[in-house]
Amino acid sequence: MATPASYRPAPGSIPTEPGVYRFRDAQGRVIYVGKAKSLRSRVSSYFQDIGNLHPRTASMVTTGASIEWTVVQTEVEALQLEYSWIKEFDPRFNVKYRDDKSYPWLAVTTGEEFPRVMVGRGAKKKGTRYFGPYGHAWAIRETVDQLLRVFPMRSCSKGVFNRSAQIGRPCLLGYIDKCAAPCVGNIDAAGHRAIVDDFCDFMAGNTAAFVKRVEREMYAASEALDFEKAARLRDDLNALNRALEKQAVVLGDGTDADIIALAEDPLEVAVQIFYVRGGRIKGQRGWVADRMDGGDTAHLVEEFLLQLYGDDAESIPREILVPKLPTDVATMEELLTHLRGSKVSVRVPQRGDKKALQETVARNAAQALVLHRTKRASDLTTRNLALEEIQQALGLEEIPLRIECYDVSNLQGTEVVASMVVFEDGLARKSEYRRFVIRDVEGQNDVASMHEVITRRFRRLLDEQAKTAMPGDEAGPMLVDPDTGRPRKFAYAPSLVVVDGGPPQVAATTRALTELGIVDIPVCGLAKRLEEVWVPGDEDPVILPRSSEGLYLLQRIRDEAHRFAIGHHRSRRSKTMVESVLDDVPGLGEIRRKALLKHFGSLKKLRLATVEEIALVPGIGARTAATIKEAVAKDSPKAQTGPRINTATGEIEED
Repeated sequence: MATPASYRPAPGSIPTEPGVYRFRDAQGRVIYVGKAKSLRSRVSSYFQDIGNLHPRTASMVTTGASIEWTVVQTEVEALQLEYSWIKEFDPRFNVKYRDDKSYPWLAVTTGEEFPRVMVGRGAKKKGTRYFGPYGHAWAIRETVDQLLRVFPMRSCSKGVFNRSAQIGRPCLLGYIDKCAAPCVGNIDAAGHRAIVDDFCDFMAGNTAAFVKRVEREMYAASEALDFEKAARLRDDLNALNRALEKQAVVLGDGTDADIIALAEDPLEVAVQIFYVRGGRIKGQRGWVADRMDGGDTAHLVEEFLLQLYGDDAESIPREILVPKLPTDVATMEELLTHLRGSKVSVRVPQRGDKKALQETVARNAAQALVLHRTKRASDLTTRNLALEEIQQALGLEEIPLRIECYDVSNLQGTEVVASMVVFEDGLARKSEYRRFVIRDVEGQNDVASMHEVITRRFRRLLDEQAKTAMPGDEAGPMLVDPDTGRPRKFAYAPSLVVVDGGPPQVAATTRALTELGIVDIPVCGLAKRLEEVWVPGDEDPVILPRSSEGLYLLQRIRDEAHRFAIGHHRSRRSKTMVESVLDDVPGLGEIRRKALLKHFGSLKKLRLATVEEIALVPGIGARTAATIKEAVAKDSPKAQTGPRINTATGEIEED
């Protein structure tokens, strides 16, 4: 553990201008990024008596080994650079707001010829217009189901659309007038696009015009004695009103605003946000984060706004209501105004409907924090306890903050693959996961395969360290690429290597490390049968109590490595099986086999496809499609007799 005095900048060397600073640890990893109006006063505050610092700030400065800074001209530039560095380096001591769940969006694929409305989650994609996010997927589906009566646009998947076009008959929605059926030519692209535009306008809040239009058409049909049309328009009007009832007006002035509230404790902070558009609540979202320093509410609000809107300028409203103004509200408003392209106001509501609504959001945040504590059972404390138990059980000099686990997967010696998963601070670091295809081992030999994987991974570690190490540099190799600012692949040495297996796998791993001259990385194996922990050179395993948090963490890591390896193996095996089954089909060359594989993705989906669906693949005619269908039908498990292998369990099954 370093002392801050060992890397404290010399007096007078820190500039007084605004800027952004970075703390690095002994391996060169960025562990904290911060900004300051005056770098000198802010940076100097970290190098005071440790007893006066917040416990987590003290942990950060003692973990650090160096500090560097960049001077900028304005505070807005400092804010932008801070966000950019946090995104690139993912520092462990910065606050990271994590979604408490994945929130659904209502999406319209406007980039397609015949746009589709659907419910989706995750990252946004180009060529798609989004509404929301919403609290529940079922609420969106109910709303869409009501609106399809009035706006009969496409809502089916690409497969259903193509199949209906192929057979010349629309799906059920086309028959019940909830789709204009562009798949069979009932409406052209321009007409369907007009329906889509009306739907998007309605979802964007321009509802009054549509309600009045339907009312006028209904009365006109009634006066013309076309009572059947009038009844249908009456039902459409009821559908619009039911959809509007789900979006109650909460702000009478029709404001577009995001209402934000926080609930805090000394270790964590929960954030809730209500999205209000046109005076109506269009969605709700929540985050939970570990508090990494002694920042107050104003600092937490500033960090949250930066992370929320930094990559999504389109979602910035004209007004943002917060429980407490950021540290420098003028700078924050200037940055958000620049991102949005028009004036943005950040303020604290003082009275009226907005104050009452923020109190409601605050109650939601408090409930979310309570629920989070209940679900994770004080997860941070539990993770620390698990890591300490592993350290004590294996006799490690340091807590294993980075654990790598390896597993080998194969089916009777074919398509042998391996996986490497990484856990840092007890949490999965999926960006660091790696897959391996075993090259130099023939047949089913898990021990030799493990030796190859460990050799390849740590030879790469040595190569990366050799590339980046500077002569006479006592700090060691740089683990971050100075040109891109991103972590180097395979550049980090783990604190502990875990292998899925017993003494043979542990011995193979140790032998591979020794052959490479690596003797300072501890190794252990976790055997599935009795969940025994094996260490090199010991005749007896280490037995951890079944209730041990350390054992539970090792099991999670081992199971994640097994899942990752199995997924890779099944993907490769599926592609190989498709190609092998199609080898004997006359007239089917390599290019068309690859086209089939790309189109269907797996042998199972190819077996389920009809001759007509196979014929849709470019280059595949009707006659060839029939031959392919016959070939995959002969190869299907139902057409075979005798013992077979269950691909999920690896066990032999009898008919």
